[in-house]
Amino acid sequence: MIKVFAIALSLLATGFVAGCAGIRTVDSDVSSYTQWPADRKPTTYAFERLPSQQAQPQIQDSLEAAARDALAKAGFTEAASASSADVTVQVGARINRYDRSPWDDPFWWRGGPYWHPHRLGWWGPGLGMNYSAPRYEREVALLIRDRKTGQALYEARASNESISSGDSATLAAMFEAALKDFPQAAVNPRRVSVQLSGK
Repeated sequence: MIKVFAIALSLLATGFVAGCAGIRTVDSDVSSYTQWPADRKPTTYAFERLPSQQAQPQIQDSLEAAARDALAKAGFTEAASASSADVTVQVGARINRYDRSPWDDPFWWRGGPYWHPHRLGWWGPGLGMNYSAPRYEREVALLIRDRKTGQALYEARASNESISSGDSATLAAMFEAALKDFPQAAVNPRRVSVQLSGK
């Protein structure tokens, strides 16, 4: 029996690892707003940074890297210089961690000593434990402006939450979700799923 259990556990672990290395889906709630002219095609862009973003260049570099593929899929090409770009793009992101207290819900058992019935029919003491994983809320935002006039042409946000802090691939998928319907208007908010393959 122990040997069978060990084999089953090994197969389960193998399947879990294989699943992690396969396709995963990032689901985001997306809202977008457009004033993009119907006859205007996406051409070249340059990233624009606010003063607060310029103060943290490494963080902004990673955010812009996460947004590049999404912009390319929407039809944009990064310009050789900011002065030659047709539009400017501002990107931002936030990640908040929330640790749930075991006593947030007074009607749900969170662990500790308790009394319970034993198999033989009598009641006796027991000890329970409960672990609540932290939750992460993520949001990415993107704003496209006409470079010459400064007019805002397209704004989009994508948000989601999970028990994982996420990684650069997660943020890239969220930017892709934010631009999924570009440049058309769509229902706000809406659920957009992006599949990623990788580790």
